[in-house]
Amino acid sequence: MSNLLHRIKFNSRYWFGKAPWDTGISPPELYDFLAHHPAGRAIDIGCGTGTNIITMANAGWQVTGFDFASSAVNLARRKIRKANLQASVFTDDATRMQHVHGLFDLALDLGCFHSIENQSDYLTQLNRILVPGGFWLLYGFFKPEALQTGPGLLESDLGLIPRHNLALVSRKDGWDARGRSSAWFLWQMGANI
Repeated sequence: MSNLLHRIKFNSRYWFGKAPWDTGISPPELYDFLAHHPAGRAIDIGCGTGTNIITMANAGWQVTGFDFASSAVNLARRKIRKANLQASVFTDDATRMQHVHGLFDLALDLGCFHSIENQSDYLTQLNRILVPGGFWLLYGFFKPEALQTGPGLLESDLGLIPRHNLALVSRKDGWDARGRSSAWFLWQMGANI
């Protein structure tokens, strides 16, 4: 699917309120991370309508978020204003992160990485924005090995990650609401991993 068609598809789902991945509830894995790490700077990659931005800001984190769907970003801005919180939210591409400045202690990705064609560019940008010792909390579902296109992770995709100075801290496998194999990963940026 072309990038333009992909954007139109995602934007239309937000416009019509039919984005099944946008539950409006932050996952327990995020709450667990926040409970065990001191507040710092966080970025929500593929932030959708801002649910997790609000959760992190309420926990004392300074939060930035972006999504490539401008309709989701507009909804996130409204939700953040209504919650009377401060957060920077904008439209950007996860493989370029042109508007992302500064370094972050936490990068949250709830289903963005597994939808990206050029994951190496994403990882290069992630490497640029995470502080040494910073964390990448990643959720993704897996697709069958026979499917080489479309959203979803392949186990082979995970092999790219350590090449970008990230070490696996934990992995929690499970199933998503649609019965697909999925996992939560916590990676840590190393000075010399």
